[in-house]
Amino acid sequence: MSEKALYELGEHIASKLENEVIGTSVTFGELTILARAEHIQKVLTVLRDDALCLFKQLIDLCGVDYPDRAKRFDVVYHLLSMQLNQRVRVKIQADADTPVPSSIDVFPGAGWFEREAWDMYGIFFADHPDLRRMLTDYGFRGHPLRKDFPVSGHVEVRYCEDEKRVIQEPVSLRQDFRDFDFMSPWESAEYILPGDEKAEEEGA
Repeated sequence: MSEKALYELGEHIASKLENEVIGTSVTFGELTILARAEHIQKVLTVLRDDALCLFKQLIDLCGVDYPDRAKRFDVVYHLLSMQLNQRVRVKIQADADTPVPSSIDVFPGAGWFEREAWDMYGIFFADHPDLRRMLTDYGFRGHPLRKDFPVSGHVEVRYCEDEKRVIQEPVSLRQDFRDFDFMSPWESAEYILPGDEKAEEEGA
């Protein structure tokens, strides 16, 4: 679609959903709709059924974490209209405590995406019929795609030869792996990289 057509589609959607849509924008040739979280089901229904939209397919639903914001999460919906050959992105904002209405009634395929967003970010979807972890293990603590989740995690899993079973233990890192000089070896390192001795000799 041309940029003009995207702006016109955004204006059409905003006019149909005056109380539900906060704003629209076109960036890099893509239309983005910023909606109110509590009205996401209505917004998705209109985008699916309106004759100028016909976004019948939910391509993806994902989370984004901005821990410095009061509403730290964006929930992003990517929709596709095969019939009209157009795409749209819908964003809502949510915090860690307020549930987001599930969109399963509008797009049944959202169930798996919402489970993944719950598992990875801790975004709770109200009225989801089976909201449980999907990618992490039983008893996993935390949500690994949050920006404040430690890179090393909280526990490490290994097979214990003595007990003949898989066990979980608190993460323990050797000091060697914690000591970084944060210098780029190509720009600011004051030491000679292994293998560069010959280059130094030729330069001299």
